[in-house]
Amino acid sequence: MSSAAGAAPSRMLAAMACALTGPGRRLVIEDSPAAVRAFLRPRPVRELPGVGARAAATLSDYGLHTVGDVADVPQLTLQRLLGARPGRTLHERAHGHDTTAVDPTPTPARMSSEHRFDRDELDPAQHRRALLALADDLGTRLRASDQIAAGVTLTVRYADASSTRRSRTLPEPTQHTVLLARTAYTLYDSLNLQRARVRGITLRADALRSDDRATRQLTLDSSDDKPLAIEAVANRARARYGSNLLYPGALAVTRRPPTGVDGSSDRR
Repeated sequence: MSSAAGAAPSRMLAAMACALTGPGRRLVIEDSPAAVRAFLRPRPVRELPGVGARAAATLSDYGLHTVGDVADVPQLTLQRLLGARPGRTLHERAHGHDTTAVDPTPTPARMSSEHRFDRDELDPAQHRRALLALADDLGTRLRASDQIAAGVTLTVRYADASSTRRSRTLPEPTQHTVLLARTAYTLYDSLNLQRARVRGITLRADALRSDDRATRQLTLDSSDDKPLAIEAVANRARARYGSNLLYPGALAVTRRPPTGVDGSSDRR
């Protein structure tokens, strides 16, 4: 598969150059004011990062159609049209100035699991059963890969194709199903869904790291000890006899949510 490349004095210009370059080709903008102006000024203003449809329409109403048009307008005028901060940012970018810092830190690894309902599901009990299945799947995979998660993200998709997302940082990184499930329930409850027609649910473990960096806060409450001990036994049984041999009893009330649990992981 061919790829395109753009090279320029700033991240903004490189991204714009790449967007204009066909597959298998590259576009280089020289590091000189003249080259930057020659590239930017003819471009439609909507191609500048941060210029959405509404801002572009406002600028068009005042005859500002290209980046060059905007660059010729005083900053204070742009601020009166768009607001103080957007006007200042647009003025800078129209002159090729980009102060966005490039973060060399790799994006933390993630792992996700998804359940798709066979029909629009209104029953909160079925939503919670799906959450437990997703937490069980993530916990099993985290333990198998010797990883822990520092956060959890819940995404709920509805019948009208809209979705809601909630994230939470865990008190301490974990790979345990019971702790992941508790966080998933908390995130779900925070949505305050009222007979929502849910089409699918995705649970994601965020900011993965090696489990040799795991810590556990000491507590006098031993209520979690039994589930974690059972979990360790289940891990050994699954490793020997297969991953579908054991799962939380709540999922066996009727049947375990079918085929909707997507074992794919998203790691970057």
